[in-house]
Amino acid sequence: MNISAGFPGRAEILRSISLDVRRGEVLGLVGQSGCGKSTLALGILRLLHLKGAKSDGTILFKNRDLMSLKESEMRSLRGREISLVLQSPIASLNPSLRIGTQMEEAWRVHQPRSTRAESERAIMETFEDVCLPATSTLLRQYPSQLSVGQAQRVLIAIAVLHRPALLVADEPTSALDINTQSEILELFARLSRKLGMGILFISHDLLSVATISHRVAVMDQGQIVECQETQDLFRDPTHASTKRMLGALPSINSIRTFSAPKESCS
Repeated sequence: MNISAGFPGRAEILRSISLDVRRGEVLGLVGQSGCGKSTLALGILRLLHLKGAKSDGTILFKNRDLMSLKESEMRSLRGREISLVLQSPIASLNPSLRIGTQMEEAWRVHQPRSTRAESERAIMETFEDVCLPATSTLLRQYPSQLSVGQAQRVLIAIAVLHRPALLVADEPTSALDINTQSEILELFARLSRKLGMGILFISHDLLSVATISHRVAVMDQGQIVECQETQDLFRDPTHASTKRMLGALPSINSIRTFSAPKESCS
């Protein structure tokens, strides 16, 4: 992709952002608050117009330029081939609908002709993938009855229900306690490996990104200023922004870079 974006009367928020996410790869994107990370997440899914922003450039996905597609074509892709996970699961889930209803609606929007048995099987398999109990009890619950960690797993389940090729995760662990955060990070890594799914993992937390990412891109003032393999970035950063972030870490030696996920549902 190579895109720019901005709001009326303001300087460009994204300035010729150039990135690629490979199949089965977790690409970490880090940067200070306000540098444009969330704007990029919405830009990839062609949702910036909802915020009053305009974007231009190219986003190549499966040999198609998403920027040239009609809105109806984008709607058929969102949630099916490209999904988004946001940082607040409670705000993202509909408080008035049971979890089972929300999962069913997410399935039906892209599989309207499937049978009830097919829908139930897909939902239960996805719950197992995200380490949620595949029970009718959970399906009958409302979001307010779940812990924040459970709600985030439900949100991830909705996002991967159709086995998308690309998942954009925008600060997905910022609302979680440190133990749950670790579990969710390992879940993302395992899903990427199991489903062969590319993940753009966006965060201001460099340590979290380093835990699961194969590569890390650094964003500063609307631009990608550095992108390297995770270990290389920590070993030999080239840009001043990266060096400042690394300098703020408590101990470089304590960083656990990408490894096989530890989490197991069994």
